[in-house]
This record gives sequence, C-alpha cells and structure tokens, in this order.
Amino acid sequence: MKTHSVYRSRSMQLLSLSAMAWACAPTLAQGVSASADAGAVYQRERAACLSIQSAEDRATCLREAAAAQAQRRKGVAPDDDAAFERNAQQRCDRLPGDDRKACVARMQGQGSTSGSVSGGGILREQVIVVPAPS
Repeated sequence: MKTHSVYRSRSMQLLSLSAMAWACAPTLAQGVSASADAGAVYQRERAACLSIQSAEDRATCLREAAAAQAQRRKGVAPDDDAAFERNAQQRCDRLPGDDRKACVARMQGQGSTSGSVSGGGILREQVIVVPAPS
C-alpha cells in the first residue's frame, strides 16, 4: 500500500509540474521569441502588402510595414495606444480652428465610423448643423 501511495503522489507531482510548465511556457517564451515574433509580424505585413494590386498603394504599405518594423526594433510597439492617440492629435493639429476641434471630436469617437483599414480606410463622419446667416 505504501508504494502505491508514493507512486500516486509522485504521479501527482509530475502532473502538477507538467501543468505548471505548460502554463508558464508562453510567458517564458515571450521574452526569448520577441525578436522572432517581430520578424514574423513583419513578414506577414509584407506579404499582405505584396498582395495589393496598385503599385502606389503597395509601395506605401511596404514603407509603413518597414517603419513599424523599425519601431519594433527600437522597442516601441506600433500598436501602442498612447502612440495612436498622439498620432491622431498630430493629424488634427494641422487643421485650422473649428476644423481642428471637429477632427479631435471625431477621433474621440463622436459621430459615425465606417469602413476598415483592410478595405482602404476608415471614414469618420460627424454632422454639424450650422445655422444660415440672417
């Protein structure tokens, strides 16, 4: 009987260790494979760009994929929310007065949104009623 309970407790230990290893593996591998993942992401982005029919759009897509890869190498995530917010603000800053305010409002989610990046762009629209001059 003792051998059986020792055997069972050994089995449980091995099972527990195995489960912990499987649970921790993605986290441990994440640091090691970060550069490999970045390379794989770039290859996927590049492949998607090469499938674009228009030469001009393909060139733009490839430039953006290369720029995103360069950012990843520097340690800056291109999908960083803060960077997205900064980019949106900088795009709106180029507009004059009321147009800038409307742009910021659209970027903050006011109005309607349609389209997709893969479909060629996202259209953000906000209807502002301006009374006719009297």
